[in-house]
Amino acid sequence: MPATPKPVRNWSLTRWLPRNWTPTAWSKRFALLAMLCFTPFAWAQSLPSSTLPVTTSVAGETATVVVGPASNPVAELTLTFDDATGLTPASLGVQAQLVDLTDATLLARLPGALTNPDSAFPLLVTIEPPRTGGLRFARTVRVEVHTHALTYAAGSSYRLFKAPLGGSFKDITDEVAPGSVRARGTTGGFSQFLVIADLRETSAVVAGKIAALRSRIDTLPATEQPAFDSYLDAAESAVAAGTFADAIAALDSFRARAAERAGTALTNEWRATRDGDNQAGDLIAGAATLRFSVAYLRDYGN
Repeated sequence: MPATPKPVRNWSLTRWLPRNWTPTAWSKRFALLAMLCFTPFAWAQSLPSSTLPVTTSVAGETATVVVGPASNPVAELTLTFDDATGLTPASLGVQAQLVDLTDATLLARLPGALTNPDSAFPLLVTIEPPRTGGLRFARTVRVEVHTHALTYAAGSSYRLFKAPLGGSFKDITDEVAPGSVRARGTTGGFSQFLVIADLRETSAVVAGKIAALRSRIDTLPATEQPAFDSYLDAAESAVAAGTFADAIAALDSFRARAAERAGTALTNEWRATRDGDNQAGDLIAGAATLRFSVAYLRDYGN
């Protein structure tokens, strides 16, 4: 179980409001958003969905996104690309919003009642690069969501989830680190990200990730499928036998093969034009999050 989260410090949005602002001059949504100046973030579940300001900067292969005021941000995202072209703040298309934790549409996108956004951090980040923005990258991008709104503890149940726009959220976590919480995951594409508490049995999570990888393998060229199936079979059998070191070794070999075959036998590029198929990136990312869950099962059980 995760440690009891603590609310973040109060932060003010008045710096973005015009001098002549009055509640009647703006929509109710912005009026409610301004109330956060006086309200701990833990109360945010009572608010309707509200857009937050973001500041994006790029240095080399890394993009940094600050959500909220720079002096006291709600969260910071770091996107580290393997090999990006056309990476600019505008080409990423980042948006952030507070979500209503009682929103039935949002809850239906989660994998069951045991996965829940935390009332201290009801933040949804959307990264939807514009089709004409020119962004493309090879293999994977590492996503880190860092927030002081949540408290880290060893064996934390906080996870980084990702979904296509309007689609189902899936766990892509490959690391959870302190500071206060840094949830990290690897992906072969975008769009929406949530950090949530996942209280499902770890064995069920592992089984789900194995099934997802099998489905992705089935989309590969027929000549590429047997080797990846063999590594995944070995990992699955090792998990069932409780020989976790063997399972992790098989997944490491799986990832190494995907990286080796990327750009030759496997397609390996994501493009903002949405006309690519990042086979290698999806395999690498899927194996990375499965490896995390196998290690968590080894260390903490179900």
